[in-house]
Amino acid sequence: MTIADTYREFAIREAHGESPAYERLAHAVSRDEEILTRLAGLPPGKRQPNLLFAVVRLLGGPVDDPAAFHDFTVAQWPAVVAQIRARATQTNEVGRCAALLPVLATLPGPLALLDVGASAGLCLYPDRYAYRYGDRLVGSGAPVLDCAATGVPVPAVPPEVIWRAGMDLNPLDVTDPADVAWLEALIWPEHTHRRARLRAAVAVAQAEPPLLVRGDLVDDLPALAARAPADATLVVFHTSVLYQVPAAGRERFTETVRALPGHWISVETPDVVGFDSLPAPPDGGLHNVLALDGTPLAWVRGHGQSITWFG
Repeated sequence: MTIADTYREFAIREAHGESPAYERLAHAVSRDEEILTRLAGLPPGKRQPNLLFAVVRLLGGPVDDPAAFHDFTVAQWPAVVAQIRARATQTNEVGRCAALLPVLATLPGPLALLDVGASAGLCLYPDRYAYRYGDRLVGSGAPVLDCAATGVPVPAVPPEVIWRAGMDLNPLDVTDPADVAWLEALIWPEHTHRRARLRAAVAVAQAEPPLLVRGDLVDDLPALAARAPADATLVVFHTSVLYQVPAAGRERFTETVRALPGHWISVETPDVVGFDSLPAPPDGGLHNVLALDGTPLAWVRGHGQSITWFG
């Protein structure tokens, strides 16, 4: 797709019904030759809407008015591009734990969790959060993660976790205010509920900071996995990460993770992992596929706000 196509698709499939501000902005950028030309000068992995919009927000720029966004972005382009090159879309969305929980609860405990593309590691605490699937409440922690569930085998209690670690090319530090500010900038403007639960999850992680390792998801994964306790079930998982990895790297990662002991949970778009056949998604929005050891189980919206289990 062209850069303009990418922004149009983001507006239609991701932002529509979720963020009116980003929907308007993405449509506007798709027609803005001045900004599109500037984006074309960046590496392909640095052109995505979430990254551009979050950087402008981090720098104090407007995202509710496309004309004002254009003026700010063009005028401040040196600062914008510097931040784009330095940062990545490390949306540490704890709502995705609501998709992980039904699978984690089926695995023999206790669990040793290893998050690939962990960002600040906030998704390493699924046992510390509470969940609301319709009228079913699971757990008693904070934040409470709401998820619309269709046909989901909702567990009675969260799993027991005795070891948690994460790997990222650029891990974020929950004790660093600048890193926390970047996590907040990645949250879409209207999503005050996501901002509140991010802050609650940060408080959980700050009380017990996770083990985070800077490394490559292929070359460095086996060594970190080997540090998991032998008396726990290793679970390697990732959510909306592999789309940033070239196809050859994804193939090598799949081979590597399948060779490890334990289990592998993925939450990615269908084209990223690759499945032989899938049922139709519940609607026209962008959905990820929740899979266990390569077997697809459910459709999941990007922030974990809904799960539709495969019948």
